[in-house]
Amino acid sequence: MAQGKRVPAVFIAATRQNDGKTVLSLGLVLALQKKYHQVGFIKPVGQKYVVVEGQKVDKDALLMKQVCSLKENLKDINPIAVEEGFTRRYLERPHVHGLMQQIKESYIRVAEGKDVIVIEGTGHGGVGTVFDLSNAAVARLLEVPVVLISIGGIGRPIDEIALNRVFFANYGVSLKGALINKVLPEKKSLVEKYVSIGLTRQQLSLLGVIPYVPVLAHPTVGQVFETVKGKLLVGGERMRQQVLNVLVGAMTPRHALDYFRPGSLLITPGDREDIILAALSHSSTMSTGSPMISGIVLTGGLAPHKTILELLVRSNLPTLLSTEGTYEVASMVHSMEVKVRAEDTEKVEIARRLVAENVRVEELFN
Repeated sequence: MAQGKRVPAVFIAATRQNDGKTVLSLGLVLALQKKYHQVGFIKPVGQKYVVVEGQKVDKDALLMKQVCSLKENLKDINPIAVEEGFTRRYLERPHVHGLMQQIKESYIRVAEGKDVIVIEGTGHGGVGTVFDLSNAAVARLLEVPVVLISIGGIGRPIDEIALNRVFFANYGVSLKGALINKVLPEKKSLVEKYVSIGLTRQQLSLLGVIPYVPVLAHPTVGQVFETVKGKLLVGGERMRQQVLNVLVGAMTPRHALDYFRPGSLLITPGDREDIILAALSHSSTMSTGSPMISGIVLTGGLAPHKTILELLVRSNLPTLLSTEGTYEVASMVHSMEVKVRAEDTEKVEIARRLVAENVRVEELFN
């Protein structure tokens, strides 16, 4: 497809949503940048976009550009951003050839002068079929092999990889191998042994087993506050604190104390001043460096007494006042999709290290 000498490339897909594809793609590009002078990245089709300088671009593409210092234009890194109404308009007036041309032209520009290229898909093999740009269709268009990511266990990932393989095969796309992500550290050796046996029976290579790192799944206070929305009362400079535990303050203070853990986010009605005081009494930083209470969301639009507000200001404990009810806030926090951000330097370094230490990177491009 590309003109001149082809640049070694690999297409990163997953067996389902939220298998850790973006984190591993990020870690892979960072690891490759230690080995190669010029590493390219493209996410041909993005489904969750932000507006940057008037352009709609995928959030993951923006993350990769910022963290990996990519020089290419954002619209080449992510040529197709699926905005609201995109699918309906496409079904009424299909125009796949025009979309494919956009992807091909962007890919050629990204590939120029590169040693290797990482291509990030979106979800499992069939995602995007509704507008004729499934992962399999795009991998065929770019003429690149696929590495499939699945998560945990032994039986399920083997089954899911086999299922996705059939879909890619129908498009004439070959699998380079598979990565098993989010494996409990104590089960890593076991999973590696038996998944390798299972994939070998399907003439597939196991290219790595990546252990589960809990911090990657935990949001920051800032991410929680962005999701919940409301009025920030105090603690704006502490938005990067990790939320490791969520506590709904609907019990008595005596019982609430039993549930406080390092990195707790307290969700409680704004007039439950007894619970707020209990949290304030445990808001100091632990010997581990993590605060006992990372933040508070006051629900129901109820502001506490001014004396309590003064104590919150004095403690500088991140506190948000939301008009939503306690149940609604807890539901929003529970259903959050946690994504790595450019400012999450600890998570970025973890992603790089996980790939460098657990993936046979050299085999991806052989």
